[in-house]
Amino acid sequence: MGVDFTVFKGSASGEIVEATGHRDPGPTEVIVKVSHCGVCGTDEHYRHVDQGLGHEGIGVITEVGSMVHAVSEFRVGDRVGMSWFHKFCGHCDACLTGRQNQCANKTEFGTADLDQGCFGTAVAWDISALFKIPEEIASEYAGPLMCGGATVWAPLADYGLKPGSRVGVLGVGGLGHLAIQFAAKMGMEVVVFSGTESKRQQALELGASEFYATSAGSLEEVEKIHALLITTSVAPDMKSFFPVMALGALVFPLTISMEHLKVSPLDLVIYGLKIVGSATAPTASTRAMLRFAGKQGIKPIIEKFPLTQAGVVNAMTKLREGKMRYRGVLVAA
Repeated sequence: MGVDFTVFKGSASGEIVEATGHRDPGPTEVIVKVSHCGVCGTDEHYRHVDQGLGHEGIGVITEVGSMVHAVSEFRVGDRVGMSWFHKFCGHCDACLTGRQNQCANKTEFGTADLDQGCFGTAVAWDISALFKIPEEIASEYAGPLMCGGATVWAPLADYGLKPGSRVGVLGVGGLGHLAIQFAAKMGMEVVVFSGTESKRQQALELGASEFYATSAGSLEEVEKIHALLITTSVAPDMKSFFPVMALGALVFPLTISMEHLKVSPLDLVIYGLKIVGSATAPTASTRAMLRFAGKQGIKPIIEKFPLTQAGVVNAMTKLREGKMRYRGVLVAA
C-alpha cells in the first residue's frame, strides 16, 4: 500500500519549498504518520540543501513491513519517535558494543533518504532507529527529546557521572534548559553559567543549584566542577573556565558548530581535561532517557507552530534570530 506524503524541504536559495513523494515500507520499515516535529538548530544547516527537513518527529505507525512483526514489537497504532539516525546495521563493532550512534554503516539525516523528512505528513523508517514514546510524555513534548534531549542525556548518563557530581551547564537555551532538568533529576549539582543575570530565576526553577553570570567577572571562587556541557551557539573562551574545572574534568561541546574550541595541548596537560565528542545517544541510552523523562516529568519549554510551509518558515526564522523559548514544535492539523 505505502503512503503518499508531503514534505517541506530546503533549497539552494534557502527558501522552504513544499514537495510530494511516495514510500512503500521495506521489510524492516514502518510507515509513520507524523503528528509533531521539533525544530532543531541543526535543521538550519540544511536549509540550503534540496532535502526533506526535520529530525525530531513523533507520530503513529500506520503500516509495517513484511518482517517487522517477526523481528520487533512494533505494531500499527504505536506512537513512536524518530531522530537523526534512520537505520543502524546491527553487525558492525559499534552496534555490537551498544554504540549505535557510531555505527559504521548507518544512514542518517543529511546524507540519506533526502526525499523525506519529519517536517512532513509521513515517513518510512527502519525499526532499528525507532523508539516507542512512553504514555507519560505528550507528543508535543516528545519531539525535542528525540534529538535535543538525547544530546544532553548522553554526557550525563554514559560517561561515569553520578549523583553528587558537580555538572556545569553553559547556556540556558534549547539544549541547556533540558540539561539542567536531566542533571538535577539525576541527583547532580547543576552549576549554570550564562552571559547575564536574565535567566537566573528560570535556571533555578528548572533545578540549578547555582547560577553565575559570566559577564560579571572572574569565576575563580566557584567550587570546581566535574564536567562542563557547552550548549551555547558560539564557542566560549575556555580560559575563563579552567579555574573551575576539577582535575580530569570532562568537557562536552554539544552544539554543532564549525568554530574552533580554543584549548592548547598545555591546557590539557595542566588541567588534565578530557574533551569528549558526543552526538545524541545510543539506542539503549535513548530508551532510558525517554523512560526517565516520562517518570520524572521532564519536558521542554516549547513554542508551537503549524506543520505547514508558513509554520516551518516562521519557526526556523525565530530560531535563527535567537528568539525561540526554547524549542519550537511543529504540529499537524
